Amino acid sequence: MDVRVTHSDLRGTARAPPSKSYTHRALLAAGYSDGATVESPLISADTRATARAVGAFGGAVAPADAEGAGADAGSDLTDADALAVEGFAGRPGVPDDVIDCANSGTTMRLVTAAAALADGATVLTGDESLRSRPQGPLLDALGDLGVRAESTRANGRAPLVVSGPLAGGEVAIPGDVSSQYVTALLMAGAVTDEGIAVDLTTPLKSAPYVDITLELLADFGVEATPLDEAGDALDGAAGAAGFSVPGGQTYAPSDGTYAVPGDFSSISYLLGAGAVAAEPGESLRIEGARPSAQGDAAIVEIVDRMGASVDWDREAGEIGVERADLTGVTVDVGDTPDLLPTIAALGAVADGDTRIENCEHVRYKETDRVSAMAEELSAMGAETTEEPDVLTIHGDESSLKGATVDGRADHRIVMALAVAALAAEGTTTIRGAEHVDVSFPGFFDAMADLGMDVEPDGAIE
Repeated sequence: MDVRVTHSDLRGTARAPPSKSYTHRALLAAGYSDGATVESPLISADTRATARAVGAFGGAVAPADAEGAGADAGSDLTDADALAVEGFAGRPGVPDDVIDCANSGTTMRLVTAAAALADGATVLTGDESLRSRPQGPLLDALGDLGVRAESTRANGRAPLVVSGPLAGGEVAIPGDVSSQYVTALLMAGAVTDEGIAVDLTTPLKSAPYVDITLELLADFGVEATPLDEAGDALDGAAGAAGFSVPGGQTYAPSDGTYAVPGDFSSISYLLGAGAVAAEPGESLRIEGARPSAQGDAAIVEIVDRMGASVDWDREAGEIGVERADLTGVTVDVGDTPDLLPTIAALGAVADGDTRIENCEHVRYKETDRVSAMAEELSAMGAETTEEPDVLTIHGDESSLKGATVDGRADHRIVMALAVAALAAEGTTTIRGAEHVDVSFPGFFDAMADLGMDVEPDGAIE
C-alpha cells in the first residue's frame, strides 16, 4: 500500500502503542514460565511471530478471555487487551515445523537461543529482509556452548538450524553488533542447568535494550547481573564487560501477570510530528509515556534540545509538544539506534546541521537505515552527508518538497518519512506504508485523527 501525505497542521491527543521490545520479551518470558498473562501487549506483525514461536515450542498464546487456545493461536491474535500464555516451563519442545520469524529480527535472535534448549533440531527462517541480517555471533556463541547452531548457507544468516539441549557455561560474544544476542543468552540461560556467563569482547552498544531485558527478567522473578571488568556487579548494562545469569531459575511474574509499558520508539514519531506540525499555539498531547528502562525516551530530551516546547508529566505518562523553529544538534545513537530515522527527519526541517554519530550498527536493521534516510530525504530536497558511522543533515541547505519516496519495507523509515512529509511543501507519496504494522498498527489512522492529510495512493488498490 502507498499513501499520500500532504503538508498539514496537527492538534489533539494520541496514545502511543505498547512497547514492541517489551512485548517480545514478555511473550517469551511467559513462554518460559508455567503460564502467565501479558497485559497491554502490542499486537503487531513482529510480536505475532514471537507468539507463534511460543506455540511452536509447545506453549500457546491467545486473548485472555479466549477458551481453548491452540499452539498456533499467535497467527489469529487481534487487538486483545491481554494475552493468556500457556508456558512450556523452561523446556521448549522440538517444533513440528519450521519456525517462520517473518520480518522480526528480535524474534529470530531470542528464539534461536530458546531453540538451543530443545532436545532436538529446530529450523528458523524469515522473509527476504530477515534472511539478509547477521546472526553469526549468536550462532558462534551457541556453538561454543556445545550446541549445534548453523546457517544453512554457511553465511551466518537464516535459515538457521539449532540442535540442543543447551546446558549452560561461559561464552564470549561481541557487544557492538546486536544487544539482542545478549538478551537471548540471558533469557535462555536462566533455565539451563548451569547458567550462562557472558563475556563481551567489544563494548556494548544499545545498552538500554539490555536494561529492558534486565528489568523484565526481574519482574518475572529472574536474576541476571551486569558485571564490570573486575567481575563486580553494576547497576545497569552501560559499561558492562559481561553478564551472569544463574541456571535453574523459574519464570513467574508477580500475581501471574505482566503489564507492557508504552513504546518510546513509536512515541518519537508522534513527538517529532508535533514539533514540526502542531497547529500554532496548540499543544499536541501524547498519552502512554510512563518512564521505563527504554533508552528511546531520550527522544524527549533531543526534541527539547532542538528547540521545541516539550512538557513531560512522568507520573501521568503524558507528553505535550508545541511546534517550534528547530535547530540542528549532534546526537550519539550508539544506545538508541531506532531513533535515527526520526532524528534525521527532524534535522531536515531544522536550521543548521544535525549530526547523528555512532550509527554504523543502524545499517544492520530491516534495511540500512543510514543510507535509506539519506537517500529518501535527499529525494525530498534535503542535503545530507553520509559517512560509515555518521549521518549529517544540512538543514540550512534543505528545502523539503513533496516527492515519491520508498519506505524500504521498513516500518521506521515509513513513519519517519511521514514526519518529514508533514513539513514538506506539497504532497509526498510514501511507498510500502503497510509496513507500519510491524510496530505501530493504525499509525496513519492515528495521524489522520490528529489532522494529517493522508490518503491511499489512487494508483494502488
